[in-house]
Amino acid sequence: MSSPKLVKIPQHLAEEQMQQERMHDVLLLLNHLAKNEEATVKLILDALYDVVSVNLINKKLRNRSLNSVAKSVARMSKPVFKIFALRWFQKNCPQLIAEWLYLQATFTVVQPQPVPTPIVPEAQLDSLPKIDNTSQDEIKRLRSEVRCLAGISLGAFFALGTTVMWSNPQVRTIYSQSTSSLGMCLPTDVKSFDSPAR
Repeated sequence: MSSPKLVKIPQHLAEEQMQQERMHDVLLLLNHLAKNEEATVKLILDALYDVVSVNLINKKLRNRSLNSVAKSVARMSKPVFKIFALRWFQKNCPQLIAEWLYLQATFTVVQPQPVPTPIVPEAQLDSLPKIDNTSQDEIKRLRSEVRCLAGISLGAFFALGTTVMWSNPQVRTIYSQSTSSLGMCLPTDVKSFDSPAR
C-alpha cells in the first residue's frame, strides 16, 4: 500500500517543478518581448494614455473650463508619460502578465477580500450630531472648491513637469527619435531646440 503513495508524491513534485520551469520560460519570453517590441509597447501605452486621461479628467473635473484645460495639459505631457511608462512596463509588466497567465492556466479563481464595515452601536448613533441643510450646502460648496483647487494644482503640476522635461535635451532627442520612427513630422519649433545655441 505504501508504494502507490510513493509514486504519486514524486510525480506531483515533478509536475510542480515542470510548471515552475515553464512559467519561468514564459517570464523570460515576456521580458524579451517587452524589450524587443518597444515600438509596439509605446503605441499600446499611447492608446491607453489617451483613454485613461480622458476618462479620469471627465470623472474628476466636472467644471468644463477646468476639464478642457486639464485635457490640453494631458496632451502636452504625453511624451513625458511615455518615457516613464515604458520603463515601468518593461520592469513590471512581464511579471504581472506571467502571474495572470499562471492563474488562468491553473484555473485559479482569486476571490476579492471583503472590506469589513464598522459596526456602530445604536447608542452612539443617537449621540452623533445631526447635519442641517445649511451645513450640507456648505459641505457641497467646500467640496466643489476642493475639486477646483485640485484641478488647478493638477494642471500646474503637469505644466511644470512638461516644462522641466522639455528643457532636458535628452527628452527632446528621445521624442524626436520616437516621432521619426513612427513617421510623424516634427513641428519646426521642436527642431529649433536641438540646434546649438550661438
